[in-house]
Amino acid sequence: MSSDRQIGLAGALGLWAAVAFAAALYGTWLGYGGRGFAVTLGVFAFFLAAEILVAARGVRERLADLFDSRRRLSPALALVPIPLFAYLIYALGTHSFLWWRVGIATLFVVLPSLLAASARQRPFGAWQDYAALMAIWVPVKFRVLQPLWPYPDGRLGYALTVLLALSVAMVAFLFVRGLDGVGYTIAWGRGVASAVVVNFVPLGVILIVLGEWIGFIRYGPSYGQLESLPLVALGIFFFTAWTEEFLFRGLLQNLLCRTLRSSTIGWLAASVIFGFAHIPNGGFPNWRYVLLAAIAGVFYGRAWRQTGSMFASALVHMLVDVTWHFFFRTL
Repeated sequence: MSSDRQIGLAGALGLWAAVAFAAALYGTWLGYGGRGFAVTLGVFAFFLAAEILVAARGVRERLADLFDSRRRLSPALALVPIPLFAYLIYALGTHSFLWWRVGIATLFVVLPSLLAASARQRPFGAWQDYAALMAIWVPVKFRVLQPLWPYPDGRLGYALTVLLALSVAMVAFLFVRGLDGVGYTIAWGRGVASAVVVNFVPLGVILIVLGEWIGFIRYGPSYGQLESLPLVALGIFFFTAWTEEFLFRGLLQNLLCRTLRSSTIGWLAASVIFGFAHIPNGGFPNWRYVLLAAIAGVFYGRAWRQTGSMFASALVHMLVDVTWHFFFRTL
């Protein structure tokens, strides 16, 4: 990525402020207000800041030096309760505090980091790494955490769940475990641009032709909704593409390449797992979705390999989902 440039801290702060401001305007436009809305918006902005600012140039490195993962007892464990504190602020501020919710949130926040900490003296790719990944992915995939966010009317359950899971994964793997090679960066330049083009174009052709042939999608553009494209693209990028690329490329593919001692086999294995992760979508077992998602995973993983950055694979992922959302119907 020598020819590419990574976003600086000032740029990351500007991006965070723009997205948080857009979320505030959207919530106000929907008619929300008062203390509950202010608290929810604050917690949302906090998690979003963690997502964006750690991707800024030099930020992760400075934090990694501060929380040196080589020590026997990682100082990074002090970061573990922070996502839980943010959730407690939400629960108290929106009058949705219930002990069972706090118990689920506590287990979800603490368990992955404890597993990561227990593997600190082992090479990357230990069983604890995969167990920590499962402890994060399974509750999110099967919507165990969405009841934790009842305000406002459950409408932010998915977004807040994803942001919480991302924060937990960042603490567990980037700081407690000290995993390298993740590519948690927002970078741009010729390398990223070419990787996006050479992966999105052939992938788009394959998914459209194969998807229509197996009866998974049908061309049906929603031109009337195109005015919402910027907002939808932003949401897909931050709450679907970025988080899934972190999990499946930055973490899973990264770890599998080490465990299997082959970057190619690890890449393909992660792509197959990515496909099977979609098997319950739209009714279990959805084999058509598995096939198309696995193929997409190959190209997402290729973009990540080519650039060493999640940003390229997340952009390809976002473009695929946006194209699907606006121009095709799922059968």
